[in-house]
Amino acid sequence: MSDAELMETLVSLAKRRGFIFQSSEIYGGTGSVWDYGPLGVELKRRIKEMWWRSMVDERDDIEGLDAAILMHPRVWEASGHVEEFTDPLVECRNCHRRFREDTLRAEVGAQEMSVVQCPKCGKTGEWTEPRQFNLMFKSHMGPVEAEGSVVYLRPETAQGIFVNFLNVQTAARQKVPFGIAQIGKAFRNEITPGHFTFRTREFEQMEMQFFVEPGTDDEWFERWKERRMEWTRSLGLAEDRLRFVEHGPDELAHYAKSAVDIEFRFGGTIGGDGWGEVEGVHNRTDFDLRRHQEYSGKRLEYIDPAAGKRFLPYIIETSVGADRLALAVLAGAYREEEIEGDTRVVLGLAPSLAPLKAGVFPLVKKDGMPERARAIHDGLRQRGLQSFYDESGAIGRRYRRQDEAGTPFCITVDGETLSDGTVTVRHRDSMEQERVSEDRIAEYLEERLG
Repeated sequence: MSDAELMETLVSLAKRRGFIFQSSEIYGGTGSVWDYGPLGVELKRRIKEMWWRSMVDERDDIEGLDAAILMHPRVWEASGHVEEFTDPLVECRNCHRRFREDTLRAEVGAQEMSVVQCPKCGKTGEWTEPRQFNLMFKSHMGPVEAEGSVVYLRPETAQGIFVNFLNVQTAARQKVPFGIAQIGKAFRNEITPGHFTFRTREFEQMEMQFFVEPGTDDEWFERWKERRMEWTRSLGLAEDRLRFVEHGPDELAHYAKSAVDIEFRFGGTIGGDGWGEVEGVHNRTDFDLRRHQEYSGKRLEYIDPAAGKRFLPYIIETSVGADRLALAVLAGAYREEEIEGDTRVVLGLAPSLAPLKAGVFPLVKKDGMPERARAIHDGLRQRGLQSFYDESGAIGRRYRRQDEAGTPFCITVDGETLSDGTVTVRHRDSMEQERVSEDRIAEYLEERLG
C-alpha cells in the first residue's frame, strides 16, 4: 500500500470502527472539523492522560492549569496575534475560493501566479492580488453585537498560561525553574486545512511552558527537546518514522530564539515527503511576559529572595497537537498481513493506548456460554478495563473485527470453560492462544497492559 493510499484507508477505517467521524455529516459535513467516536475519544483520552501523567503527576516542578477559552482582547494584542497571525491569501475569480499564495506557488514551482491553476475549479491565472487575512475566529461578548466587546476564540492555549504565571507561581509556591501545563481546545480559521485531522479549524493542544532564569535557557531547551522525543517514542511510534527538524533563522516565529519540530512520517501529501509536525519545542525568550507586562501595566517579574534579584523568566515551550498525535498513532499502528490467502487488517496499538483492552466472546450461543462471557465482560468493565462483548458471527470474524479496532486481547468462553474454568486468550499481534483461569482474567490483563 502506498503512503497516499494509507491516509484514505485510515479515513475509512476510522469511520467504520468508530474512531473519527466528519462533523455534522448528515448535513454534508463541516470543513476540516471532526468528531471523535466511541473508540476515538478513548484513544485521544489515553494519549492526554499519558501526557498529563508524565508532565504533572510524576513531577513536582510542573503545575496544572485550565484557563478559559475566552480571554480579554488585549491578550491577543500583546501576544502579537492581532498583528502577526495573518496569511497572504489570493482568491480565484472563477470559484471564489481562497488559498495561501506562497503554498500555491511552492506546489507547482511557479514564480508567477499567472501560470498557477486553481486546485478547486482548474482555472489558470484567475487570481486576485494577495490580501492579509487574520486566522483568529472573532466574536462579541454581550447580548447585542454592536454594543459588545470583541473577543476571540483562542488560537493557542499558551497565552492563558502566561497571564496566570504569577498566580500559579504564588499559589503553588514554586521557584524558577518550574513549568505550567495545560490541555485545551484552540481554534484557527485555517484557509488551507486538510489531510484528515492533521490540519483542522478546531483542535486540542497539550502545552507546557517552562520558566527559567535567563542564561540557562539554551541548556533547558536541549533538555526538553530530548525529553519530548523520548516520550513520543514511548507511544509505540517507530524510531525511523520520527525526526527532529530545526527551524532556520528565517523560519523562526517572531517570539522565538530557537525552535525544533518533532516530525512523524505520515506519508501521502502531508508536509514535505510525507513528514508532518506533531510537536514543537521553542525558546520563547521573555517575549510573552515582557509584552503582557507592557500591555497590562502589571509587573510580572519573578523575585528570587535568596539571590536578591528579580527578572523576567525566559520560557521553554513544548506544544503537542493531540489530534495530530492521535493520527500519527493510528498511522503508525496500521498494517495489513496475508494469512492463508486472506488479508488481516491490524491496528497494532500499544496496549496502554488501545481503546478496548479485550474482546469477550462466547464460542456458541448456548450451554450457558453467553452468561459466563457476559459475567467476564461485566467484571472487566467494573475493574476499569474496557471490553467489548460480541456473540455475532463466526469466531474468526469476531477476531478480525477486534484486530481492526486495535484490541490487544480476545477472550473466548468455550467448552473447556464449562469443565475446568479456563478461557482461551488470543493475542492480537502473534495470534497465539493460551488457557487462563476464568477468575484471573483481570489480573492477567493488568499485568500485560502496564
